[in-house]
Amino acid sequence: MGEQTNMYRDTWAEINLDHISYNVESMKKHVKEGTIVIAVVKANGYGHGDAAVAEAALDAGASYLAVATLDEAMALRKKKVAAPILVMGASRPENAGDAAKENISVTVFQKDWLSAAKSFIESSEVLAVHLKFDTGMGRLGIRSQDELQEIENVIKGDKRFLIEGAFTHFATADSLDNGYFDQQLSRFEEMVDWMEAVPKYVHSSNSAAGLRFPQAHLNAVRMGISMYGLVPSMEMKPELPFPLKEAFSLHTRMAHVKKLHKGEKVSYGATYEASEDEWIATLPIGYADGWIRKLQGQEVLAEGMRAPIVGRICMDQCMIKLPHEMPVGTQVTLIGKQGGERVTVDEVAEKLETINYEITCMVSSRVPRIYKRDGQIIGGVNYLL
Repeated sequence: MGEQTNMYRDTWAEINLDHISYNVESMKKHVKEGTIVIAVVKANGYGHGDAAVAEAALDAGASYLAVATLDEAMALRKKKVAAPILVMGASRPENAGDAAKENISVTVFQKDWLSAAKSFIESSEVLAVHLKFDTGMGRLGIRSQDELQEIENVIKGDKRFLIEGAFTHFATADSLDNGYFDQQLSRFEEMVDWMEAVPKYVHSSNSAAGLRFPQAHLNAVRMGISMYGLVPSMEMKPELPFPLKEAFSLHTRMAHVKKLHKGEKVSYGATYEASEDEWIATLPIGYADGWIRKLQGQEVLAEGMRAPIVGRICMDQCMIKLPHEMPVGTQVTLIGKQGGERVTVDEVAEKLETINYEITCMVSSRVPRIYKRDGQIIGGVNYLL
């Protein structure tokens, strides 16, 4: 993983790789035989760490990786991850040769892109492409049979290109109303029939469709948020075919503990005033770490008890109200389990009126990631060192 464990601050995220492995293994058992799992590790593995998650997923049975940008794919190659990688977002044609050299597949949906990319690929190299079809998401993709035919005509006879895959993305697979999903799947099946030859990989399922709709598994399923143990939407929770295990937790340690007297105030704007004598702890985590100001009032765990954040969250620190005096250095869990209590990613997302995806992604790179197997630390990454 290229890890090192140097840490100079008492704030860190722990990533349980056993849970990543379990989630992938469970999906492998869930899909039909012959269907591969594509592990989606974009956005630095949804904030968990791209290379560490990729290795755990591949060891657990995933066959392919997917990212959003060519930069993310190149970063994995620099970290010695050798598995096949698909860039699902748009790439520049000028970088087609770089992708071919590194055995990175790219997404194509425009004839002009292919025409421009030709001159950047050496005659001895091959760029694998996956054709993206827009079946109703409205972002990127081929929308008509004429567009597809133009693309196929450019590729015909040009040994520098290989159509390796065809895919689409569902807009509502995590909704209990299946009407729009059914339309998209039907449209995708029609579009694949337009192709002169069906490619090696045909994939439509994201995590939600992979969990809910076997008819959409085709021969590859892209496993994103569920690989990290998080449900694509709250309404899906009762429909899970297997339980998910959350992999991300966030911790810090008390840097200072003090007794406030009634009427004394805390943090910027003096918005919090002690209503009685209170014990207040200062934590070395703030909005520059992704623990944003809107989390004022969110509860965290100290000695297995819930404690609220009081006063405005600062750039590098925040304060919590303790039920009683605790020593400096006491571990505080902002996301995760401590004693009999637990703060889930979903709880934090609900506080922020957003989705769980955003919570793990927004924990910034200055928070070191520590990796665990069988309850033991096996490495860590501090992106500032």
